Amino acid sequence: MEIRTNRNGNEFTVAPEGEINILTAPQFEEALKDAVEGTELLTIDFKECDYVSSAGLRVLLAAFKTLKKNNAKMRLVNVGENFSDVLENTGLDTVFDIE
Repeated sequence: MEIRTNRNGNEFTVAPEGEINILTAPQFEEALKDAVEGTELLTIDFKECDYVSSAGLRVLLAAFKTLKKNNAKMRLVNVGENFSDVLENTGLDTVFDIE
């Protein structure tokens, strides 16, 4: 899995490419840890991400909680149909800001 990142002032974008699964979730978690420091808005772009497992969902929730504690926001963009269904089925579509 490749992860592209971009910081623009207090905004940070993370764009994973490939799959976020039990093997790649630690890499994704590391990228998000770096992203939440000093960030007011974290955007995660799933345009090139094919799959997100429950391990990936755990990482997203942990980042969301950290950001919320720091009065920062997280949004998910370019969420594909399959991942959108997973978010809806788990109720996380009401937790995350999805565009």
